[in-house]
Amino acid sequence: MDNRIKEQRSKNMKAVKSSGSVIERTLGKELWAKGHRYRKNDKSVFGKPDFTFKKLKIAVFVDSEFWHGKNWDDRKHDHKTNIKFWHNKIERNIKRDEEVNKELLRNGWKVIRFWGQEIKQDLLSCINKIEITINEAKRKNNY
Repeated sequence: MDNRIKEQRSKNMKAVKSSGSVIERTLGKELWAKGHRYRKNDKSVFGKPDFTFKKLKIAVFVDSEFWHGKNWDDRKHDHKTNIKFWHNKIERNIKRDEEVNKELLRNGWKVIRFWGQEIKQDLLSCINKIEITINEAKRKNNY
């Protein structure tokens, strides 16, 4: 059962932003500090990735566990109110993520996705994964 009044829940949900979350800023600051230059939420790239390295065709997405349905089969029963709405919304997000991945891969992009908790718990490992992908792309393209 939701223990917040309707107005408080509405205020909380309105505060959720589609970009510029704390986990995105954390990853972005660390990438920038290491000298990696990227574009944020580039609308010209299918799926509007959180970070793009356009010349190298690398797209990085930062997915929150709630909105993108981490462990969805286990967690979908956590919703106690407005169940149909939330199931449809989150399942559509999962499907859209799959469609975006397929389209980008079909067009020669490397796609990296992180869960928010991955970034919070092991930022350096996430940065490492991106750097490895950047270095491989540079070698492949003779940069």
